Amino acid sequence: MDRREVFNFSAGPSVLPQSVLEKAASELVNYHGTGMSVMEMSHRSSAFMDIFADTKAKLRAALKVPETHEILFLQGGASLQFSMIPLNLTAEGDRADYAVTGNFASIAAKEAGKYCDVHIAFTGEADKYVHIPGQDELSLSPDAKYFYYCSNNTIFGTAWNYVPETGDVPLVCDMSSEILSHPVDISRYGIAYAGAQKNMAPAGVTVVIIDRNLAGHERKTTPLMLSYQRMIDKDSMYNTPPCYNIYMLGLVLDWLKEQGGPEGMERIKHAKAKLLYDYLDDSSLFRGCAEKSSRSDMNVTFRTGDDALDAEFVKFAGANGLQNVKGHRIAGGMRASIYNAMPVEGVEKLVEVMKEFEVNHHV
Repeated sequence: MDRREVFNFSAGPSVLPQSVLEKAASELVNYHGTGMSVMEMSHRSSAFMDIFADTKAKLRAALKVPETHEILFLQGGASLQFSMIPLNLTAEGDRADYAVTGNFASIAAKEAGKYCDVHIAFTGEADKYVHIPGQDELSLSPDAKYFYYCSNNTIFGTAWNYVPETGDVPLVCDMSSEILSHPVDISRYGIAYAGAQKNMAPAGVTVVIIDRNLAGHERKTTPLMLSYQRMIDKDSMYNTPPCYNIYMLGLVLDWLKEQGGPEGMERIKHAKAKLLYDYLDDSSLFRGCAEKSSRSDMNVTFRTGDDALDAEFVKFAGANGLQNVKGHRIAGGMRASIYNAMPVEGVEKLVEVMKEFEVNHHV
């Protein structure tokens, strides 16, 4: 199929803006007359240092990151942060609060349990993670070193529609699947981090935004590459950073600015999600999985209630150019990831195909 006939609903690596890919292709072999690709130039070269500085400045502007916070471009994916956070923010015997609202928050809590006393402030495991807790449902520890949550749960299609109040306890948030999709007050967070492969860039770079006051307290046994302070001191360049992915992030941020930044993207994402959820709420065949009050605008999970029929729909969708709508193996059903770069036309096509399938499988 031609790219224009395909809509990629993958949860990550996910769709990138068409104009960004075209820009990258035009610069792939010879970046700005250097005679080199960004893929092959030294990370210490003046050309790449300019790319690095520009991307960092663009991200700081897009998220309005205060000067109290450092932006790091790291590796190891969001999953490495599951270890890096407790190693840097706790000592043996310290407590950390975790809200477990999905698979990745669950893994993060278990990993942190190797290093500190993890208190589960909330868990949605019993109801299969269809619900996000309200503030009054959180069991908070006043002596916790931090409160951890994942703002958007990719697998189960839920999202926090508020920022938890934790008093003097620093907030730590995995924003991987919703970063840059709406404005956020970064000053409220001790650490906000995100893997790039959903809303920012190809897989390979992880953005960590950290209040500098939280750095420099890592355990003596913390591995060299897992010290926030070391990475701050070296401006993310203790070793070779993921150069090409940082460059791609810069191009995506240029595109985002053209859309009106996170403020403009918030309006767009709400409109796309509403289109799909409105159909699901009226459908006699398909139904949404997450509680309405907990629904994600980024990852829409749904099913028919029949595993065989779900599989048939996934096949039908693929034949119509709608790729990667199969749900995660843990959750089953279907999932449409409608990240920033998914055009509204893709969601419209998905609804059309779902309607056709429903007519042909009327119950």
